[in-house]
Amino acid sequence: MQDLSVVIVGGGAGLGALLAQMAVDAGAGAIGIIDLNAQAAEAALKPARDRGLPTAMATADIQNGPECRAAFAEVAGALGRVDTLINCAAIYPRRPIMEISDADWDASNGINIKGTYHMMVAAADQMRGQDPKDQVRGRIVNLTSVDAFKAHPQNAHYAATKAAVVSLTRSFAQHLAADGILVNSVAPAGMATERARQLGFLDELAKASPLNRGAQPKEIAEWVLMTGGPKNTYMTGENVIVSGGYIYA
Repeated sequence: MQDLSVVIVGGGAGLGALLAQMAVDAGAGAIGIIDLNAQAAEAALKPARDRGLPTAMATADIQNGPECRAAFAEVAGALGRVDTLINCAAIYPRRPIMEISDADWDASNGINIKGTYHMMVAAADQMRGQDPKDQVRGRIVNLTSVDAFKAHPQNAHYAATKAAVVSLTRSFAQHLAADGILVNSVAPAGMATERARQLGFLDELAKASPLNRGAQPKEIAEWVLMTGGPKNTYMTGENVIVSGGYIYA
């Protein structure tokens, strides 16, 4: 990441924590994490601190706009600037399509859509005032999902929120282009995580992919960091699909 200052929303665990570690390994200059779980966020910052890098952490319920903006301002103030924002906080509550409750909708919309929106607004306000590097003032990467592009009756509310994030990504990309802020999304297929194993999803993931396996989290993280990294100086408004052929199967 060549000395870039990277902030990860939902960076306390899972893919977010892996992104923090891999960003450090790729040469990031500073790491910030915004997460509801302060203890997890502190643990995820350890690799950066072990390298002597500047770090910052803030907690927020990302369904709340003022909390998002306050948390982002706290982290950005501590780091001095934010070159890359990665939005990977989301929930994945499976529910058959005819059984989705109002509470299910509210939680999914609040975290997956509103939270992503609020963080993009906060990042844009910060990045607009920064000096550009290679004509880029900042990069925003949103985690979406291949579920946004295929029928998913076992989790329709989740799929709908991820389709909404794809749309938000395009709208923000157009709105912020003149400011030199690149906004893109990465849509992975199902990942072969320990949680997927515990929930019994691994066979399902393997059957859905022509490669006969789910994605390793590192395989997804590589694309996220490339999209949010210094080699991307021109791509904006795009959704990068990393599905192992699932989306075409």
